[in-house]
Amino acid sequence: MTIDAGTAGRHAARALLLGVAVVGLVGPERSVRAQQPPAQQQATPPFEAPEIPDTAGLPGPRQPVFFRHDVHAGQYQIDCRYCHSSAESAPYPGMPSMKTCMGCHLIAGAAIPEVQKVREAAMSNQAIEWIKVHRMPPFVHFPHMRHLKRETAVKAEITCQTCHGQVERMPQVYQFASLKMGWCLDCHKKNKVTTDCTACHY
Repeated sequence: MTIDAGTAGRHAARALLLGVAVVGLVGPERSVRAQQPPAQQQATPPFEAPEIPDTAGLPGPRQPVFFRHDVHAGQYQIDCRYCHSSAESAPYPGMPSMKTCMGCHLIAGAAIPEVQKVREAAMSNQAIEWIKVHRMPPFVHFPHMRHLKRETAVKAEITCQTCHGQVERMPQVYQFASLKMGWCLDCHKKNKVTTDCTACHY
């Protein structure tokens, strides 16, 4: 079957008008998308904590148990408040009880030497003596609950990372911010909250 030039021109014109009508009905973006095969979306690969063959060069104090925040908070995405459960309701964030640790490690990580330390401490009913990382002078008070609770944060949207850095990427936690008065005041001014001395010195 042959189509003459006039017929071909009419078919092309009809196709063009139909295309314009379709674009007018569904919008140019949707009509173009309908003509193209769906693109494969590239999913962001989950974070995997790296192996640490030598811990000597890691910043921060070495704890009695080499607790890896990058494994727990990063790779397994455990919320900070699961272990630091009083951060939203008390001045101090609190440390996890042995029951909290053993909730997972009664089963998980049996072959890991650092987990064995946790299990032995739990079996002997001994608390692990964690070394404090973020130190402030005794005359300065930083009430965690005022910074984290949504109804009292005055739209500051303070996250743990604001003061502690990307803990979920730290094999060993270290002090990320200076925590000096100027650093705190800069944050208060930026978020338009009180800079009265009695806010921190009481």
